[in-house]
Amino acid sequence: MDIRAIIAPVIQDREALEEFADALQDRAPEVERDIARLKKTPGDRDLIADVFRAVHNIKGDAALTKVELGVAIAHPIESLLARFRDGDIQFTDLLSEAILLAIDRLELAVEGLLQHKTLENLRLLPLVQGLEKAALAPQDRIDAICGELIEAVTGFPPVINSMPSRSKPVNSHVANQDIAADLQFFRAFALQLESRSPLFKGRTTRILRLALETNKTAGQPVDPVQLEAAIYMHDLGMMLLPESIWLKVDHMNAEEKLALRAHPGYGAGLLQRMAGWEGAAQMIAQHHEMPNGSGYPANLKQGEICAGAKIIAIVDAFEAVMLKHSHRGKNRSVLRAIAEINACNNQFAPEWIAPFNTVIRRTLETPA
Repeated sequence: MDIRAIIAPVIQDREALEEFADALQDRAPEVERDIARLKKTPGDRDLIADVFRAVHNIKGDAALTKVELGVAIAHPIESLLARFRDGDIQFTDLLSEAILLAIDRLELAVEGLLQHKTLENLRLLPLVQGLEKAALAPQDRIDAICGELIEAVTGFPPVINSMPSRSKPVNSHVANQDIAADLQFFRAFALQLESRSPLFKGRTTRILRLALETNKTAGQPVDPVQLEAAIYMHDLGMMLLPESIWLKVDHMNAEEKLALRAHPGYGAGLLQRMAGWEGAAQMIAQHHEMPNGSGYPANLKQGEICAGAKIIAIVDAFEAVMLKHSHRGKNRSVLRAIAEINACNNQFAPEWIAPFNTVIRRTLETPA
């Protein structure tokens, strides 16, 4: 295959690409669901056949719609699954993680092509090369190759782990009782938001810990008390929107997107009216702005966005990616989530990605 089809794919037929994207949206959950089941019962012949068929169909859809990148990614996965089906190799955690990462990357690449975005950050060439190498390797080399593939694509070692849970919230040390009372009040709002969906359970604590640790890793340039308040209140406005909008799992229409863009103003507006919380209000108002000016509500650019808002944008997106597609039974690993965050070109402030990655790396290296 022409290497350009991997590193710089070109849309030959947009309608055909959209057709492939629709098919992939149906096929990818099948692969993810069946691989999760296969890890529990690797000897299930029906499951093996099902996951092989789903990948084979992705490859066939890609060939039919002339999406060469889809063929390049699906073909070596199909070869690996065929070897597993024939008893030539075993199905391991690292192999399954590499396959799921590849499916993630294909989905992101197709989405990027449809939106005319660069695919450079997706690291597609080492992904395909790693898959092809694994497909030809003996059993005793496959895990090592999959580990190298995962690290080459994500930038992180292949630690198969999940975010450790924290039973107790992380709170800033405050001496002033008024500040402590305010923070307790703000946290109550955040917990109300969590109660709206079982998917949100523990969300506040997870995001707060990541935000405070990222800030601390960078030398604590942001006031941690203001950052804590902003974390609690940044999505308050969601509760003032119809649940049919902010709990929606499908794509939003233009009217719904417009309504959603109003939510930062509600939390920011409340804190602007409370003495001493101006810094948190600014973070909330700006947490959906992007360095390239394509965010909302004010289309601010890199130098106009405060540091706290940049932190919230990253940790909020990471949490969203961890929950992404949960309605379709997908368990998102930390490695694939952080890889997706790092691949989002121009969406996040680059000076905050490195400290955030450091926090995640420490999380992966610390036993749960």
